[in-house]
Amino acid sequence: MVITVLHACDTLRTDAPLVQCLTNTVAAALSANVLLAAGASPAMIDTPEEAGDFARLAAGVLVNVGTPTAARYEAMRAAVRGATDMDTPWVLDPVGAGVLGHRTRFVRSLLADATLAAPTAIRGNASEIAALGGGGTGGRGVDTAHRVTDA
Repeated sequence: MVITVLHACDTLRTDAPLVQCLTNTVAAALSANVLLAAGASPAMIDTPEEAGDFARLAAGVLVNVGTPTAARYEAMRAAVRGATDMDTPWVLDPVGAGVLGHRTRFVRSLLADATLAAPTAIRGNASEIAALGGGGTGGRGVDTAHRVTDA
């Protein structure tokens, strides 16, 4: 396991992958700085007009629904479409899923769309994961109200 992690870190630094981040306004700078420190090249391309095209160039895509707007939803769907077209891995961070209906429906629609690739990983807390699986109503804001075993 340690060798695998070390190899992954070396590959990250050597390849310097381009990572598209459609993230919330709260975490954008932190996300960019962590990716830079790890050796990746972050790009916060989140406009509907550019997101899909850019996802086709990126080595990975992050979709974080923390500060949703209609335009961001459109950009997120376009980016996932671009990632799907190129078989590019993408990560879903369903911030607050289960707490608010509109956000939850959007995330579920991404997951249910048979024309889109499933996310490579879903980065969520226990309440968010339980809500997406139909086993819960979400947490308290972005904080979990469930145990990991509930998800």
